[in-house]
Amino acid sequence: MANKYRTNNCGELNISNVGSEVKLAGWIQRIRNLGGMTFVDLRDQYGITQIVVADEELKKQLESLYTECVISVEGTVVERSNKNKKIPTGDIEIDAKKITVLGTCEPTLPFEINSEKIDISQVREDLRLEYRFLDLRNEKIHNNILLRSQVMKTIREKMDEMGFAEVQTPILANSSPEGARDFLVPSRLHPGEFYALPQAPQQFKQLLMISGFDKYFQIAPCFRDEDPRADRAPGEFYQLDFEMSFAEEKDVQDVLKEVVGSTFKKYTNKEVVGFERITFKEAMDKYGIDKPDLRNPLIIQDVTDIFKDSEFKVFKNKTIKAIKINAKDTTRRFFDDMVKYAVEELELGGLAWIKYTENNQISGTISKFITEDILKSLKDKMGLKENEAIFFIADEYMNACKIAGQIRIELGNRLNIIPNDKYYFC
Repeated sequence: MANKYRTNNCGELNISNVGSEVKLAGWIQRIRNLGGMTFVDLRDQYGITQIVVADEELKKQLESLYTECVISVEGTVVERSNKNKKIPTGDIEIDAKKITVLGTCEPTLPFEINSEKIDISQVREDLRLEYRFLDLRNEKIHNNILLRSQVMKTIREKMDEMGFAEVQTPILANSSPEGARDFLVPSRLHPGEFYALPQAPQQFKQLLMISGFDKYFQIAPCFRDEDPRADRAPGEFYQLDFEMSFAEEKDVQDVLKEVVGSTFKKYTNKEVVGFERITFKEAMDKYGIDKPDLRNPLIIQDVTDIFKDSEFKVFKNKTIKAIKINAKDTTRRFFDDMVKYAVEELELGGLAWIKYTENNQISGTISKFITEDILKSLKDKMGLKENEAIFFIADEYMNACKIAGQIRIELGNRLNIIPNDKYYFC
């Protein structure tokens, strides 16, 4: 929409606009003074347009401006002699006739903003938060927020398409524990009484169902007083929350498959695979975790019965989990590092392993306990072949599963066998 600041944005002008009188507004990305002419890259949310300044008065005006100052420019769209094919506006530039300063800044910024010059993640986090308004100008951070907006819009459209009604549930309410501590808000009118911020809208959505609403959803803010996790910021997060009347478990899973699958397909260039349905026990037995990365081809197997008569005391009366890997290109250093990881990171007493090489040769930390019968059983049950190795974890059932799950993840990463070109859901 045209107004006194701009008639167009900085990402839409092209060769078809040559000769048009336009007005743009945005932030100065860079200034290049080439003597006879001065060039300004003007940036807004939509892109970058090059401004060429030949007028001496305007060039003098630019001498007092710096990167990240905000200006409005009036001028004529002209064809560029040296085109820039890297940006949509690279065929044109604006011959400036008037420059209006809308906001100035200091000559030196607390940190560089231009994504082409710096990786913003290398800047101290406390400094970025102190100057958050500058941090958000960084292209990567800025685009992440815009992507979030687009994803939420897509989710809403998909849920609406499937017949769900969006309902906003209360924020100030009674306690609804979800496994963490509540954030409390004191009541002004009732001293000594408190509201609790919802950890999830569980009670409210159930109330909607018994009131006759058939399908509900919201992108709900959730507040949990808990320590930060690798995949969740502390304090608050947003989740897609939905509820259905007269539905079975499979109905809920089908909704998730549709909304998550379609969203990922739209906003990533990776292959979306899976939505395999597995039980909790199968997940723990095969992957050692209830949210397995199915891209990792390594599978945990139970070999407790194979070692029931073994003389290795550490395995006595324990559940024994095993993970087989291709060890053709691995060195002794690889196995030593895995043992070090188990001791230092997982706080285990060690990590048992064997490597099967040519001519029925066995090496490893428990090689002397691998009898011919045990070796034959490992070949039969796990398909052990030459140049393969097996890691063993012995503990009570649930601990053995969890530890084996962590070893599986570490092996997948160290062996570089997890493909990064796909998402695999279950």
